Amino acid sequence: MNNKMNNKVILVVLDGLNYQVAHDCMGYLNGLIEQQRASLSPIQSELPSLSRPLYECLLTGVRPIDSGIVSNHIVRRSKHDSIFSLAKNQGLRTAAAAYHWVSELYNRAPYQAVRDRFTQDETLNIQHGCFYQWDHYPDEAVFLDAEQLRLSHQPNFLLIHPMNIDDAGHKFGLDSSQYRNSARHADVLLSHFIDLWLADGYQVLVTSDHGMNNDRSHGGTLPEEREVPLFMIGSAFAHHGAHIKQTDICGLCCELLGLDHQKPYPKESLRYD
Repeated sequence: MNNKMNNKVILVVLDGLNYQVAHDCMGYLNGLIEQQRASLSPIQSELPSLSRPLYECLLTGVRPIDSGIVSNHIVRRSKHDSIFSLAKNQGLRTAAAAYHWVSELYNRAPYQAVRDRFTQDETLNIQHGCFYQWDHYPDEAVFLDAEQLRLSHQPNFLLIHPMNIDDAGHKFGLDSSQYRNSARHADVLLSHFIDLWLADGYQVLVTSDHGMNNDRSHGGTLPEEREVPLFMIGSAFAHHGAHIKQTDICGLCCELLGLDHQKPYPKESLRYD
């Protein structure tokens, strides 16, 4: 492509966030949309609508049935090119503040907390990492971990992955004040950082792996389990209603970063001027 992009990218994966709850409860992100500074697209998660399979889908663009990561209990490294591996192999810096399954997929498996919780290794796909193994690890801490990584290392690609929304859903269900308030809390946290990220030259995507049901679980085909949001924030996005698949998000990030890649992505979602 002649007009190759060269952006820094932050991908925020708010684990377990249902689309309707994001639309109804996240006033800051929706306020950006009202001011035409962001756009929101509904995404349908791939199947099964489970966390580890969908981390792999988001970060490689490969459906779970094709990646072989078809349950949360498959502990091995990814066999596919990811945003992390493509970026690292093309000389960009990578970082993640994320649940430890991400470290297992792209760095080392199985996760060993003493070795892997704080990662600084230029040879790994995720060169700079702060990983955690507790679903109740505070979202505030994840964002602070991520900001320390951003300020210390200026990564070209940074993944931020908090778990409290999913944790509240498993404890209280989709139709609960606790679940909705966890989404509102994440929205407040994002309001503290997004302007800083944009000022530092980042394009920002905020999405989720899967939604939640009233059985306090997910994994199947119910709309509330599969429908998740994709907020796109930054000057590189076209900000109109493009149809985007979950398998496109990897390619969108790769294209924004200016990587050579073979991942699918919706060209109409981006501005090349």
